[in-house]
Amino acid sequence: MITRKEYIIALEAAIAASKEIMRFYADGFETEIKQDGSPVTQADLAASEVIDSYLLRTNIPITGEETHKKEYQIRQHWDECWCVDPLDGTKEFVKKNGEFAVNIALIKNKQPIFGVIATPVQQHVIFGGKDCGVFFSSFETIDQPENWLKLQQPLILQQPFVITCSRSHHSAPVLQLINDLKDKFGTIEYLKKGSSLKFIDLAFGHASFYPRFAPTMEWDIAAGQAILEALGGCVVHAITGEPLIYNKENLTNPYFIAKIAPLMDL
Repeated sequence: MITRKEYIIALEAAIAASKEIMRFYADGFETEIKQDGSPVTQADLAASEVIDSYLLRTNIPITGEETHKKEYQIRQHWDECWCVDPLDGTKEFVKKNGEFAVNIALIKNKQPIFGVIATPVQQHVIFGGKDCGVFFSSFETIDQPENWLKLQQPLILQQPFVITCSRSHHSAPVLQLINDLKDKFGTIEYLKKGSSLKFIDLAFGHASFYPRFAPTMEWDIAAGQAILEALGGCVVHAITGEPLIYNKENLTNPYFIAKIAPLMDL
């Protein structure tokens, strides 16, 4: 059972932010375009404020998509920090297709050790890390640990082989990788999802492989990596095969591949 105060606060923050997001989802919102060309809505900003109000109680610094980023000269001395995406999948939120999430991860010594992914529309939360296991709960039962579902490491591959991939981003280099997988596994099916919901499919074994050859930021995948690694899987650099690291000087991720435990030797 999770007993660490920081983890409970992270769970509470993700659920509170989800409820705030759904308020805008129902009542309407304004959208602006940031300097990098990505959209931001009132819901992103409101959810960020809610999460910060919770996480600041832990006295652990925060790096997040909508949070002011400290200079690397300061961040490089942090032993731990929160990595937050208050509304992952803003494009899907604007489209109102329900495929967005709240991501909160705890980073220690450049590695994600705990992650929370909350789904505002579905009102579910998946959370955990190597030191406590991975659990799945509805918002309604989050205060009832006896009703949490403890997830186990996926031991077999789906037949046919299932790749989860982005609904909004596509990249040509993935095609060669997919052809290589077809040679090895035969028929391939695709499970398209927005945001970090793809990591939930990996955690449940609904998909086996998630290649990403398009830009992402640390807060997009840190929570998913913590959860997947706790279930025996991994998220690795697409070229070097090394695990991704966090709280870097440049917070952009390299191209990566996420895979479940049975594919660890692939």
